[in-house]
Amino acid sequence: MEVLREARTQLAELTGMTAESVSSFEQTEDGWSLEVEVLELERVPDTMSLMGSYLVELDPDGQLTGYRRVRRYERGRADARGSGGR
Repeated sequence: MEVLREARTQLAELTGMTAESVSSFEQTEDGWSLEVEVLELERVPDTMSLMGSYLVELDPDGQLTGYRRVRRYERGRADARGSGGR
């Protein structure tokens, strides 16, 4: 759990945006791979806020080694992607 919290903190510091949750994670040969949901643009009402889903890579010690946005969506929209796909 500490690795997940630290990843959210590191991503927020790098991007200046609020990392709200970790939607998936897995241990890899090189450390950890996480998908983090980030508030990119706050709007009123909140359901219209723009969110970003970021793929975050961590080394075995939990230090961020890279990230990239994999999708952008409105908070109130249902996920159009198939289950389990990236």
